Amino acid sequence: MTTATTPADTDPAGTALGVEFGSTRIKAVLIDSTGAVLADGGFTWENELVDGVWTYSIDAVIAGLQAAYADLAGQYRERYGVPLSEVGGIGISGMMHGYLPLDDNGELLTAFRTWRNTFTQDSSRTLSELFGLNIPQRWSISHLHHAITHGEEHVARIAHLTTLAGYVHYRLTGRHILGVGEASGVFPIGPDGHSFDADMLAAFDRLVQVPWRLADILPEIALAGQDAGRLTPEGARLLDPTGTLQPGARLCPPEGDAGTGMVATNSVHPRTGNVSAGTSAFAMIVLEQPLRSLVEQIDLVATPSGAPVAMAHANNCTSDLNAWVEVFSQFADAIGRPIQRGPLFDILLGAAAKGNMDEAGVLSYNFLSGDAIVSLPEGRPLTLRQPGIRFTLAGLMRSHLFAAFASMAYGLKILKQNADAPIDSMFAHGGIFKTPEIPQRVLAAAFDTPVSVGQAAAEGGAWGMALLAGFLLWGDGMQLADYLEQRIFADLEVITIAPTPEEVAEYDRYLERFVTALPLERTATEVF
Repeated sequence: MTTATTPADTDPAGTALGVEFGSTRIKAVLIDSTGAVLADGGFTWENELVDGVWTYSIDAVIAGLQAAYADLAGQYRERYGVPLSEVGGIGISGMMHGYLPLDDNGELLTAFRTWRNTFTQDSSRTLSELFGLNIPQRWSISHLHHAITHGEEHVARIAHLTTLAGYVHYRLTGRHILGVGEASGVFPIGPDGHSFDADMLAAFDRLVQVPWRLADILPEIALAGQDAGRLTPEGARLLDPTGTLQPGARLCPPEGDAGTGMVATNSVHPRTGNVSAGTSAFAMIVLEQPLRSLVEQIDLVATPSGAPVAMAHANNCTSDLNAWVEVFSQFADAIGRPIQRGPLFDILLGAAAKGNMDEAGVLSYNFLSGDAIVSLPEGRPLTLRQPGIRFTLAGLMRSHLFAAFASMAYGLKILKQNADAPIDSMFAHGGIFKTPEIPQRVLAAAFDTPVSVGQAAAEGGAWGMALLAGFLLWGDGMQLADYLEQRIFADLEVITIAPTPEEVAEYDRYLERFVTALPLERTATEVF
């Protein structure tokens, strides 16, 4: 991936727009047919805990969409001297899972319940036993079952059930549709790889008493490269209230952040894997054959083309690390030596490169919320240190960096114990990898496999979503894997780090302590 200095043909219609609703940032990226970035924009937001539910308001969703697009469009006009009056294709991505039930008029029936909520554990357990597959707490079907079994008033009025990406796509096109990767986090995909599992749909209908069939409220499913609608006049005004953007752009199927992460790291071939690290973290392994078994720590999802994927998903990754960086930023301000966040991250994570955890005497837990992968219904960020051992900046930051990947690494160990899931290559992306080497080296040690980071590491899913929109426009009948390999990533520069045996052993010992001491974390949630 490169940043273009001039549009390929000076025609904004020859562009593809990707927008991703991340947990802390909404990002928009505009590319040309080579994948080069023409302009980008962003909007920072945060989830809210309202009445015990992690949520984002729909007003914030729309305001953030418009702000990110306006930022991008302004950059485009400034850079190229012409307004962004049209785009060729659009793709919408968002945090997977969660719960957005809509009525006949497309109105939301409850506050948006995000993936972060962990109050659906009873429904998760019931459905996992019913289907014989792991149905995580954050999946949309777990939230729906929870609403049904708790007698929530709105259930009888549900006409459509969707995700954040699906909702925004609906507002832009009027179509209720999801890409298969996103759909695989709503309800299990069947053996055909492109539709919801019919036997499981029937089993769910037999389990509950509701005035609708599940198949009737779930979205249509589409594969990468298939048409998923056109930008309507209402959708164009929603995206760009100035009226500059014209309707008519083609939209690809909306995808989740897992799918866009796979695309952004060229990890859609079998035996490839990728890691997306942000507020949450997940490792995705594209399987050679579907895995149809119940492993509590592993989600079974799909690539945007429908290939089977095993996912180890951790609800918590960098949030507590970011909070500690914020404390150091406040200290720098207090002594009159303010420092920008990027250099501050480099300094603090650079300190984590020194020493080792066996000598540091520090153990950190990064659980801002609960995490099903280690069976925690709630979380409390926690740092412990042993007396008699010198407390250092290196040890503190190394413990937080090790903790950021620990739950995910635990899930991957469980996968390897229960399934044949070979990995030929592992790519990583996310803002933490803007700091070179040390986060990548720790991740490689955690997974005991070489990890690669490319130019797109910090661009992440918005670029991946733009590539999917570009695949719709310029795929020319190719398979997605071939399109990415030949058209986008052929000349991409990547940096690969292989862990040493000593680094792997050090991380293994840390992870063992991390898991063994989890009762401390559970006690903390009971008393504080």
